[in-house]
Amino acid sequence: MDHDEARAQARTRILDAAEKLFYDRGIQAVGMDELRTAAGVSLKRLYQCFPAKHDLVEAYLRRRDERWRADLAGYVTEHADDPANRPLAVFDWLHDWFSAPDFRGCAFINAFGELGAVPDGVGQVAREHKRALLSYLTGLLQDVPVRQPAPLAGQLALLVDGAITAAAVSGEPDAARHARTAAESLLATCAARP
Repeated sequence: MDHDEARAQARTRILDAAEKLFYDRGIQAVGMDELRTAAGVSLKRLYQCFPAKHDLVEAYLRRRDERWRADLAGYVTEHADDPANRPLAVFDWLHDWFSAPDFRGCAFINAFGELGAVPDGVGQVAREHKRALLSYLTGLLQDVPVRQPAPLAGQLALLVDGAITAAAVSGEPDAARHARTAAESLLATCAARP
């Protein structure tokens, strides 16, 4: 195995460990030495891959964003053939996610709540994730006969974030069902009249 390959494998192991530990326990509760041990890499290799903890946090969040959005889009595509049902399928996916034993809420809200906008990269990644979700919801609404899809997408995004937070705090996955009911009402209210 060459140097670049070894570094890429170490980076993947570090990100896997960071994702589990940061999401389960919080960013500040996890030290670099614990991450090194969990990833099975030397401290030197850890700092070669991520010179500072905030670099690792940003990489963890970016990778989580890609996976989260891909999982959501895959579910919606698979479970909602009719474009009118796609926005509601988002909430069905949320219910499945909330029911998972390792669900701990939104990694982006958690990171921002824990660290704030400092370092700035964490705030930027969190904002990019929320903008990408809004863009995805807006895209889903483009194929639904509704008036003003962009403002409606903003309302659905608030329902998504509210459901995630409520489920994380209460431990009840039914927050997704309640948000879905609210989304159905919004869609009905905003339906374009022929």
